[in-house]
Amino acid sequence: MIRHIVLVRFRSDLGEEAIAAILAALGPLSTRLGFTAAWGRSESPEQIERGYLHGFVADFTSWDHLAAYQADAEHKAFGAALMQNAQGGMDGILVFDLAIQDPVSIT
Repeated sequence: MIRHIVLVRFRSDLGEEAIAAILAALGPLSTRLGFTAAWGRSESPEQIERGYLHGFVADFTSWDHLAAYQADAEHKAFGAALMQNAQGGMDGILVFDLAIQDPVSIT
């Protein structure tokens, strides 16, 4: 499994409703392309987000599955909306892809 992690520092002039609407576009995209996703605002008690207060994770079955998502026109439009609304454009977005061999559950 590939976990695609995206953190965003949205522009300060955007309210929570506008940010939620931008991130909600991930729902139909995940349904159509067959990956699982979760998104929202950080609720970390550590409060060391360094301005990256919103983000999402998307889980793909393989690198090829992630590549298909990246090549998708709807994904490209979603990414453009993120960049348009991130503080400093691309400088306000952090992406981290993690290959997970054997997911571990902590109970």
